[in-house]
Amino acid sequence: MIGKRRETIGNTLMLLPLILLFIAFFIYPLLYVIYTSLFEWNGFTRPDFVGIGNYGNLFRNVVFQTSARNNVVWVFSLGFLQVGLAALAAFILARKPKGWRFLRTVYFLPRVISAVAIALLWQTIYNAEYGALNAILSRIAGYPIRHNWLGSYGTALPAIVVQQVFYIGYFMIIVFASTTTIPRSYYEAAEMDGATTFQQERYITLPMARNTLVTSMTLAMAYGMRHFEPTFLMTGGGPGHSTSVLGLMMYKRIAQTKLGDAAAIGTLLVAIGFTLIMTIRRLLRGETYER
Repeated sequence: MIGKRRETIGNTLMLLPLILLFIAFFIYPLLYVIYTSLFEWNGFTRPDFVGIGNYGNLFRNVVFQTSARNNVVWVFSLGFLQVGLAALAAFILARKPKGWRFLRTVYFLPRVISAVAIALLWQTIYNAEYGALNAILSRIAGYPIRHNWLGSYGTALPAIVVQQVFYIGYFMIIVFASTTTIPRSYYEAAEMDGATTFQQERYITLPMARNTLVTSMTLAMAYGMRHFEPTFLMTGGGPGHSTSVLGLMMYKRIAQTKLGDAAAIGTLLVAIGFTLIMTIRRLLRGETYER
């Protein structure tokens, strides 16, 4: 009994620095943001208490509704499409086809490049006058195409999402590492039973990598909720706020010294993200496989 108590005290003391840092750099700022969201404040004058007035104004704001909807689009695009493509690539590379080491490096390479540089690169690719995409489509179609991909309501958001979804390297490496820990004897036994490659991936690799996939999807969805840089650099939220996201809207409120509104957006961003991600995780949670 005494030994167990000493172990508990020792574990608590070991975790104490981490707990204090977590409180100082997460819990306290979060509580302060929630507190600030109840005031109308420009950061200089005396704050005016408005209660939930900032939240009411936001829910009636068309830009907020569009931004929240776009954040949901980002969550599902990154959580399902990006991770899905990453898992597909990881499953194929785990079979070690010819050149798999080279392909693994190529897929991961964009992760070491600045997100700003990548966004500016794609902004050039999408350019209506001299962009590579219009040039390729013009060559295929046989006549000049001058579509403004980032300036049209119908294509601006899909254009930004597409250029982000195909950067699968980070999640591909995570899933690939998980697949390499699956015992080869499982596949050998399946081959002896006449299972095809597709059946092996479906009934062995996919279930065994399920927990890693759910974790990867959670991370991707979190990135989708906090999405900011590509949209800020490529469209600034336009045209007509059609690509705006909550992070960008919060940034603009801060630039306008509307700190109460910005704090309310931040609070809702955390609440929506937590609810959405936990709901999807609960739906995806299944049987845990021990290795």
